[in-house]
Amino acid sequence: MTDLAPDVELEPPHLDDSDDDFQYEEVEVVSVGDDNLIGEDLDSALRSLQNLTAKPDQWPAVHDVEPQIGQVTQRPEVVDDFIRNFLVKMGLSKTLEMFETEWYEMKATGRSDLASNEKVLDLYTSNLQLEDQLHGVRKEVEDARSLAEKASATWDKFRKERDFHRMHHKRVAQEKNKLILDMQILKKHYSMYEPTIEELRHKYEVAMKEKMLVRLEKERLQARTEALEAQVKVLEGGQPSTTMKSQTGLGGGSLAASQQRGPATPGSPTQQTMKGFNKSGKGMTARPMGATLPGGVRSNPVAGLSFPPVDVKALNLAKTFKGHLMSVSSLAMHPTKPIVVTGSDDKTWKMWHLPRGDLIMSGEGHTDWVAGVSFHPKGSHLASASGDSSVKLWSFEQQRCVATYTDHTQAVWGVAFHDLGDFVASCSLDHSARLWDVTTSKCRQSLRGHVDSVNEVCWQPFSSSLCTASSDKTVSIWDARTGLCTQTFYGHHNSVNCVAFNCQGTMVASTDADGIAKLWDVRMVAEVRSIAAGEHPLNKCSFDRSSDVLAVASDNGKVLCYSTSTGELLHQLHGHEDAVQAVVFDPRGEFMVSAASDSTFRLWS
Repeated sequence: MTDLAPDVELEPPHLDDSDDDFQYEEVEVVSVGDDNLIGEDLDSALRSLQNLTAKPDQWPAVHDVEPQIGQVTQRPEVVDDFIRNFLVKMGLSKTLEMFETEWYEMKATGRSDLASNEKVLDLYTSNLQLEDQLHGVRKEVEDARSLAEKASATWDKFRKERDFHRMHHKRVAQEKNKLILDMQILKKHYSMYEPTIEELRHKYEVAMKEKMLVRLEKERLQARTEALEAQVKVLEGGQPSTTMKSQTGLGGGSLAASQQRGPATPGSPTQQTMKGFNKSGKGMTARPMGATLPGGVRSNPVAGLSFPPVDVKALNLAKTFKGHLMSVSSLAMHPTKPIVVTGSDDKTWKMWHLPRGDLIMSGEGHTDWVAGVSFHPKGSHLASASGDSSVKLWSFEQQRCVATYTDHTQAVWGVAFHDLGDFVASCSLDHSARLWDVTTSKCRQSLRGHVDSVNEVCWQPFSSSLCTASSDKTVSIWDARTGLCTQTFYGHHNSVNCVAFNCQGTMVASTDADGIAKLWDVRMVAEVRSIAAGEHPLNKCSFDRSSDVLAVASDNGKVLCYSTSTGELLHQLHGHEDAVQAVVFDPRGEFMVSAASDSTFRLWS
């Protein structure tokens, strides 16, 4: 094949006249592939190869690394194969033949500089990699754009919620200001009515007192009238044909015997136990009117006596008794004998002889825990209070329950006998305290005034006044004859659990759930001393007979003894394994008894 110079132009062929007579028109020949373009593409390819051979340091480093088994390796394409592939791809067959001729001629003569640099970069593979990277970057950009749109939507949502809550807060603030203003107006309005309310309350108390006095006077006059009628009938008709049955109570006495002594006089004890006659005139029947609380001032036999204080520092644990299955919640000492009664959450009470701890008697009848027990002043009966909303009266002589009082609507916390033995006071969760007549087994008074549970009740010695402790943080003193509250002590900041009078009846001690014990002067109606016994609640308290020592039962498992004159802690008695629920001094001052939630009671002497 003859070599063609690159600058030679090919002229279009000239068609000579044909032998036939047909006139042929000369048609311009249009070249399908421009040879100049082919030459330029070849030149550009050669120049790119020359540039690559001129800068071998820019080639990627090829390391002769032995391929691993199962690994596909790719060898770089050589120069002549690159040109051949290019010419085949472009369809330049003639140029390919010329290139093959000249290439092998140059290799044969050794004049080719490209023979030593047979490797070229695989631009196609690089382009594919770049396209993949570009696709990945575009996908990341799209993901970032979608995340940005979601974040923008979330931010708009949060901004709307912020605006809503801000508006709601402003509305609440406006309502709060309005309520504050209304409260101020109501307080001012109430302050205008407060003096009137106080005056009306005073008038109501005065009216109630007058009503009770009128009722007492009415009953007294009615009794005198009935006595006079009885005397008239006796004088007119002689002795009655019907023999009256004797009516006896805890205080003793026989109605028949008193009748044999002569006619009843107005105001006599016999007249106080008779009421009513039958209208037929054939005789008369008697029924008990009930006992009456003494009026006026009664002398306290121990008021002028002085007793040495109990040396609490010398008290030691003498014995531990475990006689109940559950927590021991209350204690009561016999007025004259070394006997103690314990009330427990196991629904029973038990009587023990001290100091040996022999079991004398036990009582079962309550259907719930026994919260309080109290001895009759003569030691012949026992009153018990229970969580079954009842108060039971037990006779030691008959060895059974002789009366049950069920007027309370909720659990009864405490019970206490009057010093004459004719009345029993009880306190309950139903916010009331009740006065029970033992002779008639009826409720004589319902003391209402507390706004929360009444936790403890006790009588002022040798008087008709009783004291109550309530969860409404107050201590109140009541006149049992009228049912009116005469004094109220304020100062506790939590539920008051217990109250106790000293023997002289001049001082009241109260304990609360904050661990505070307070001493109150009944005559001055003022707080005498406040004792902080710690952070644990104080459950019960008890004076010794000298009134100089106050023992309190604490929830920390200790019995704390304080001086009533200075408020100083005198001694701590350790021994119980759980909260101490009750503590009581012996009336003679010889020992102390404590009961706790560990199902035991302990003797300290």
